[in-house]
Amino acid sequence: MLCRFGPSLPVTKVRATSLLESLPVCILVYRNTFFKSSGLDDVYRNSSLKCSVVRRRGADGRIPVRTLDRGASSSAAAAEPTGYPGGPYDTSLLVKYEHHVARHIWFGEERGPKKELKVAGHGLKLNSRVPLALPPQMESWVSRSGLASLQRTSLNKIDTNLVSAFVERWHLETSSFHMPFGEMSITLDDVACLLHLPIRGIFWSPQDVTEELAVELAVDYLGVSQSQAQSHVRSCRGSYYKLEWLYDIFVHHRAASSWAYATRAYLLMLVGSTIFADKTFTFVEARYLLLFRDLDGCSGYSWGAAALVTLYRYLGDASMYSCKQLGGYPTLLQCWIHEYFPTVGKRGENWNPAGNCGLPRAMRWSYRQGVLKVDDLRPILDELTPTDVIWRPFEDHRAWRVFDEICLYRGCLKWGETVVPYLPDRCLRQFGYRQYVPSPPLDCMMATDIDVDWISYHQSVVDVIGSSSVATTPSEVVDGYLEWYYRVSHPRLVPPHRDAPREVPVSVYDAGPSDPDWARVSTLIRRYLRQVNAEEEDPQFSDLFEALHISRSH
Repeated sequence: MLCRFGPSLPVTKVRATSLLESLPVCILVYRNTFFKSSGLDDVYRNSSLKCSVVRRRGADGRIPVRTLDRGASSSAAAAEPTGYPGGPYDTSLLVKYEHHVARHIWFGEERGPKKELKVAGHGLKLNSRVPLALPPQMESWVSRSGLASLQRTSLNKIDTNLVSAFVERWHLETSSFHMPFGEMSITLDDVACLLHLPIRGIFWSPQDVTEELAVELAVDYLGVSQSQAQSHVRSCRGSYYKLEWLYDIFVHHRAASSWAYATRAYLLMLVGSTIFADKTFTFVEARYLLLFRDLDGCSGYSWGAAALVTLYRYLGDASMYSCKQLGGYPTLLQCWIHEYFPTVGKRGENWNPAGNCGLPRAMRWSYRQGVLKVDDLRPILDELTPTDVIWRPFEDHRAWRVFDEICLYRGCLKWGETVVPYLPDRCLRQFGYRQYVPSPPLDCMMATDIDVDWISYHQSVVDVIGSSSVATTPSEVVDGYLEWYYRVSHPRLVPPHRDAPREVPVSVYDAGPSDPDWARVSTLIRRYLRQVNAEEEDPQFSDLFEALHISRSH
């Protein structure tokens, strides 16, 4: 019998009482399921043994879990933190789990009639608004700003089911996705390679912008009249500008050769449609216009950190049960999924990485309509193993984006008033290092010298990699890591009694292969074709279907 919680844990046939004494916490939580299926339920009920780990659930589904202080005897139990079915059993890490969507999903509760999030994707509109070529006077400013790549990186549409399935695994305490085999995250290096945004630079600390100031900024830096600015800001009911309005200003000033006004309107529309997209799907905050007051100086910002801080913030919001929308740049998230998880979701590929000529890696991907819904994807993600991950997908991109050691900085990132923890020590396998049990997350609310820490990043990098070593295998972890992880995380979203993942049909072939090696090849190919919803008439999968035919003929 196997406990499907993390790596398969073998359970030998022993007496019921000794079995309970030796089972780890993760298996004890599933005591009822295990004993009923193994025929040991009656033995346990008649046994005098009382399990001190599995207790009666509270109204919110919590399970009190008894732990011992270091050095204490088994008879001297410490205070009892509360755990949850499926984890976390130790709630000292995921302190906001009570409000997390994963807790509700475990008990069959969805966010609403629609299980997927509403996602702010501006790809189609942005493609229609970005000209094939800017006037030379504007092109110079846009190129120097560090934001030029955002003109071409957006996916036309977003796979909201795929994105939502990953958001359900995000935890804001750790700034990471909690997968069945450990944590992963979107890193500064991912942003640099996918979007070609500058990583090094300063953080931005804005001033408050009232509606009155939003009007003044529009007059001074967008070249509109006082009455026009007042009317527009009033219609936005706050310190905002509409993206469509900014596009119209850009078109007007471009025709009038008012290059500075046109460039500011264009850049504000660009970031408002990408890295600063909010959950209104229509507006951009007026304060961001302050970034472009000095068109020659805006290249000094860490735009990569800005994109990451904004996305982390919205991922944290969307991971809560009460939230139904996702802001930020969803293209960044979806393309990250495509790079690291080749068997999950449906995607089109515009070019092979080997044929890249220096374009941002996000441009490699194009939207393909997926057929799997959120609840189809949950058990698929639950069954992923480390071998399903491409741990270092950008090694063939280093000719255009050399790895920068600042991406291993451990500390707080700041953009505006938003501060988030950036914790590469929790996803070291993505950097080629062996994963160890990381330090507790940072409390960014107490951070006071974020800008200084960012500038003097080197010591934090030494601390991060000094406790590790280069991995001998891509997914290597230290002894004890997974045991710790299963105790403090909620790595699976679907309880073991739920239905298995929906089978996506592929063509039925002739009799299976007789040779065991070929049978294994056939099984692996069929599994992959199911996971990516491949269709035999799709030319990008023609070679795989041919290989499947060949394998079944042996």
